Amino acid sequence: MIELIVLDVDGTMTDGKIIYSESFDELKAFNIKDGLMISSWNKLGKKSAIITGRESKIVKRRAKELGIEYVFQGERNKKEVLERLVKDLNLDFSNVAVIGDDMNDLSMMKLVSKTFAPYDANPFVYDYVSYPLTKKGGEGAVAEMIEILLKEENLYDKFVSLWLE
Repeated sequence: MIELIVLDVDGTMTDGKIIYSESFDELKAFNIKDGLMISSWNKLGKKSAIITGRESKIVKRRAKELGIEYVFQGERNKKEVLERLVKDLNLDFSNVAVIGDDMNDLSMMKLVSKTFAPYDANPFVYDYVSYPLTKKGGEGAVAEMIEILLKEENLYDKFVSLWLE
């Protein structure tokens, strides 16, 4: 059973574009459907984490909004971060699903049995992905991943009931 989902940010939770304002503020666009599914996953008692190679105040804010408890930014070795997190949470890698879109996500993907990639991921990533998605990064890929997990783990009805109360 999957207890933890691990999310990359740029190209997965976003479309991968980084926009700078004239005052050099960084802008990112997140998909509201992804956010609803992530917060629902957390409401079901599951865990979520962000492991990203870049640092951004925007990511910290979005994680807080969604209840993502574990946020690791500026990480060059995502594998080491995931190994440490799995150990700290007393989980097994079979309890972890990862979504990523590029080469720097491969080290995490090689550790777990359930891996996902957005439709527009780097083509080299698909050799390591058990679930190639139909949605692009920032356009519902994370929501699609969570929906697959909910159905596979027989949690879909419980998920729907969160919104019927």
